[in-house]
Amino acid sequence: MIDKIRNIGIIAHIDAGKTTTTERFLFYTGKTYKIGSVDEGTAVMDWMELEKERGITITAACTTCFWKGYKINIIDTPGHVDFTVEVERSLRVLDGAIGIFCAVAGVQPQSETVWRQSEKYKVPRIIFVNKMDRIGADFFRVLEDIKKKLNSNPLILVVPIGKEDEFSGLIDLVEGKVIKYNSEFETDAEVSEVDDEFKEIFEKYRKDMIEQLAEIDERIMEKYLNGEEISKELLKEAIRKATLERKIFPAFCGSALKNKGVLLLLDAICNYLPSPLDRGEIPCVNPITGKRETRKPLTDEKFSGLIFKVYNDIYFGKILYTRIYSGKIKKGETVLNSTRDKKEKILKILEVHANKYSEKSEASIGEIVGLIGLKNTFTGDTICDENYPIIYESINFPEPVIYSAVEPKVKSDYEKVYETLKKILEEDPTLKMKIDEETGQIILMGMGELQIEIVVERLKREYKIPVRLGKPEVAYRETISQICEGVGEFSGIIGEKLNYGYVVLRLEPGEKGEKFKFFNLVDKSKLPLEFIPSIEEGIRECLEVGIYGFPIIDIKVFLVDAIYNKENSTSIGYKIASSIAFKNAYKNGAPVILEPIMRIEILTPEEFIGDVLNDFVMRNGKVLNVEIHGNTGIINGNVALKKVFGYSTVLRSLTQGRGSFIMEPYYYEVVPEEEFKKIVGITTH
Repeated sequence: MIDKIRNIGIIAHIDAGKTTTTERFLFYTGKTYKIGSVDEGTAVMDWMELEKERGITITAACTTCFWKGYKINIIDTPGHVDFTVEVERSLRVLDGAIGIFCAVAGVQPQSETVWRQSEKYKVPRIIFVNKMDRIGADFFRVLEDIKKKLNSNPLILVVPIGKEDEFSGLIDLVEGKVIKYNSEFETDAEVSEVDDEFKEIFEKYRKDMIEQLAEIDERIMEKYLNGEEISKELLKEAIRKATLERKIFPAFCGSALKNKGVLLLLDAICNYLPSPLDRGEIPCVNPITGKRETRKPLTDEKFSGLIFKVYNDIYFGKILYTRIYSGKIKKGETVLNSTRDKKEKILKILEVHANKYSEKSEASIGEIVGLIGLKNTFTGDTICDENYPIIYESINFPEPVIYSAVEPKVKSDYEKVYETLKKILEEDPTLKMKIDEETGQIILMGMGELQIEIVVERLKREYKIPVRLGKPEVAYRETISQICEGVGEFSGIIGEKLNYGYVVLRLEPGEKGEKFKFFNLVDKSKLPLEFIPSIEEGIRECLEVGIYGFPIIDIKVFLVDAIYNKENSTSIGYKIASSIAFKNAYKNGAPVILEPIMRIEILTPEEFIGDVLNDFVMRNGKVLNVEIHGNTGIINGNVALKKVFGYSTVLRSLTQGRGSFIMEPYYYEVVPEEEFKKIVGITTH
């Protein structure tokens, strides 16, 4: 039954309790017989040795469990920004999500990032405020934080009984029950009717809940105005409808570690989050006609699916994690990779439980499975019935901001390192690799120091290749600072044919984060439209390396003039001419070098705030705000990436090992003049 399937993700800032919550789901649904612990390194979902050691999620792990007749496919995603690709591609294929927030820290930078990613893919969400037993925990303050920072509308469905170390239960506003946690396991909780002790608080928050629902549901409004009793069935129906439309986000709370509040969350997944049917028809494009189409989420529809993750398993080889959007697929069938126009044979279909796989003969709409046998298929590719080709929207990935040289300790391992890194790059599209032309070194580029360290550890452990990691370097960019113009003319014989092209380009500085925009201002009577893509292609190739050796970003390019020669004008001629015009213009645009500025959040015990702030300001960091929750200080700010290389060691030293931080690329800024001179000196000698 498709309407009984739930494809959900667990998303949050690092250390909010995603994996701990997932482990409780697995235990209470009977998938596992012992509760896994992140701290003890026994979590089923954090199965990589590096995850167990570091106590963080590195790779999105999939599993399936069953609850009250519902099949729940869960993806537990990482919270660390270096692995944000795992969240992005998971959300692309999920129908719903649980956003977990720390009851002490509230909305943190990565909470904002994953919430924005969810909005991008229009994913309905449930809120779970975790760690209610911690000092400084405050359910209602966190919900105010969500309203303000995420511009979202939480709907309170439970009220906590007690707070911090006295947190002992929940009042269920929909069911009208009091749940008291008197033992180690949540299944032994004492459930009772609302008595005099809690009647006043129950009625206050239930009234607030109904008033909030009345604003968006006419049936509730009518009964509320008439003073009629509103049944819990009608309440659930209204909450579900408003959740699917993303008008509200049902809010729960608890302590996953202490087994409090998780069962209500499992019920809420079934009651309020969408099935594949609720997500409706899925938009796609016909690669042959270029026209927009849709696929219905039905078993008898033509087969289609999206590859959202690649993993190279030592036993199975290349496993492609796939969300099936329509129809069904059987082992041994041939499908079309419509993104690359290649036919592929499915040798095996796997059901996934973290790093354990069981084979199955077929899979259908709504399932998330691993496929084996597809050789030329990668993350973001669409696979479908070969007679009915369609392409789904792919996944966009951020550009790297940091790079390091990776060298084999044994010279003869050079080829092995290169080939193994190519495999790892298939798994993580935010990683890039190039060979330094002067030194021959392998340069690995990524989102942060941790991501690159993890890759190097994998080379050593999984693939048994000893390597050395060079010191991290900033991945600079460049752009122009003023409007400029350039002419490009090409006339030459290529393949026994004269190729001619003549273009005039105007370059203008773009907005921050705009990357590249191209505009054609030449009338088609002067230049046939068929040559425009070649001109744009010539420009795009120039963006790869600017005058100082870095990629060019944040630039607008206008085609302002062109000459067309009916006899000799060719696509190659215009491509080369546009490249010449761009280079001629670019050098007159007063090019500047840009460096990545990071958004950073530092968590420190309150007594060390002064020392941490002083150090941060010494690094030219800009403090945006400082908050105190309980005995924890939270510093939010911006800082140049180069100023915080190796910062984790410094922070541990300043806070007696108790501080932590997380940062993400925010924007690019022109480097200071002194820094510019140093970089130019290095790159030109």
